Amino acid sequence: MRAALAHPCTHFPLEYPYLMTPLTNDLFLRACLRQPVERTPVWMMRQAGRYLPEYRATRAKAGDFLSLCKNPDLACEATLQPVDLVGVDAAILFSDILVIPEAMGMELTFLHGEGPKFPVPIRTTADVIALPVPDPMVELKYVMDAIALVRKNLAGRVPLIGFSGSPWTLATYMVEGGGSKSFSVIKKMLFDNPQALHQLLGKLADAVAAYLNAQIASGVQAVQIFDTWGGVLTTRDYSEFSLDYMQRIIDQLTREHEGRKVPVILYTKGGMGWLEQIAATGCDVVGLDWSIDIDQAKARIGNKVALQGNMDPAMLYATPDRIRAEVRDILTRFGSGDGHIFNLGHGITPDVPVDHARAFIQAVKEESPAFHQQGSLP
Repeated sequence: MRAALAHPCTHFPLEYPYLMTPLTNDLFLRACLRQPVERTPVWMMRQAGRYLPEYRATRAKAGDFLSLCKNPDLACEATLQPVDLVGVDAAILFSDILVIPEAMGMELTFLHGEGPKFPVPIRTTADVIALPVPDPMVELKYVMDAIALVRKNLAGRVPLIGFSGSPWTLATYMVEGGGSKSFSVIKKMLFDNPQALHQLLGKLADAVAAYLNAQIASGVQAVQIFDTWGGVLTTRDYSEFSLDYMQRIIDQLTREHEGRKVPVILYTKGGMGWLEQIAATGCDVVGLDWSIDIDQAKARIGNKVALQGNMDPAMLYATPDRIRAEVRDILTRFGSGDGHIFNLGHGITPDVPVDHARAFIQAVKEESPAFHQQGSLP
């Protein structure tokens, strides 16, 4: 049965502290820190998205995607929809990773059917030098306003996750001018002008750290770094051009706020060969894509960090019974104990039936308690 939407997001004076109510569901935060939980928490990457008719209506009100990101009221509305309609255990702020390069002065467009574009990409050392590091409380204040609105309207029902793209992933869009299949332009820079690329990545790492710290100060209770394109690199280049800069971010992050720890999640799509190195950064959670069985990942790093994942997003096209069987299999592979946040191995796709997404969330909620009862496994 579809839950009714909660009260709509409405502005309130941000100079007044917003209501800090205790969390009634902190399963996600406890699982991130490998603390005992009654059941496995579950949320979905891209959970505020086009598979929801309500999201499509909100986006239509905004006019276009970037306008939706920059409208705190509507961004709040989109953030809350999967909590109200699907029943996830955490909200993730509705925004986009590319707001950072736009805040650095780059023109950004989202053309229908073409994805994000930077008409004037970064190509030279001079281009890199000209980029400023933005003040997140100025150029990205609309994000902080949205966070405050979400926290007020969530009223402690579930935690709020903030996020950013990794420096390498942001740089790929900025240098390529948009999405890419071959990544030939940025790889040419990597091989022919690595100094310029390192300078760009350093600026981005500091910008991301400041941005995430501003999100934490504004009210997010965990943060995730999306390294969507780290997997296109060789092992040597991943360490030098991606992981080192995520480490630089983690070293600068606020790790405690509002009297509790702020978990940090690192997710590298295609990076399952580097799990040990990712876990060694000091992050609290390693996000898994669907290319590795979770029992293998747990055997390699599960005693050091929590694991997030990792059902194939395409499984949501299957019947609810098949989805439930897959949920049970992943839970069984992880086994008893804590430190698992159930998620997809990548973002939910736009044409997934809403009932299937809801069935997935419900299956995790119903199947997982047995794995958290001492001495009891199905």
